[in-house]
Amino acid sequence: MRNNSVSLFAALHLPMLLLFAAAPLAGCDNTHTGTTLNFPGDANRGKTLIAEYGCGNCHLIPKVAGADGNVGPPLLHLANRVFIAGYVRNSPENMSVWLQDPQRILPGNAMPTMGISRKDSHDITAFLYSLE
Repeated sequence: MRNNSVSLFAALHLPMLLLFAAAPLAGCDNTHTGTTLNFPGDANRGKTLIAEYGCGNCHLIPKVAGADGNVGPPLLHLANRVFIAGYVRNSPENMSVWLQDPQRILPGNAMPTMGISRKDSHDITAFLYSLE
């Protein structure tokens, strides 16, 4: 009788257990999620803007002198991340909007609204997505 109970339990619950086991893997791929190929922005200007806006006071940003902050996350390999701030699906478009007004996207998060214009956000995004 016990053998039949175990088999019935396995038959009823195995598909659900497999689904739950695979679910965390669905959002954790290493594929390149962002691209600047079809995204307007000047990466060279973006690098300059990062210094002007003081982004490096809070973030570690490669190729930007003095950008060694540790308040926010390091911005290494940003184009390969799945999410922005653990909340928004990573894409150049979403990054640009995030930079313009992160408090509108996720109220109460640590990133302040810096008054970054749409054009500046496109240029900063182009630079950040060029970091491999």
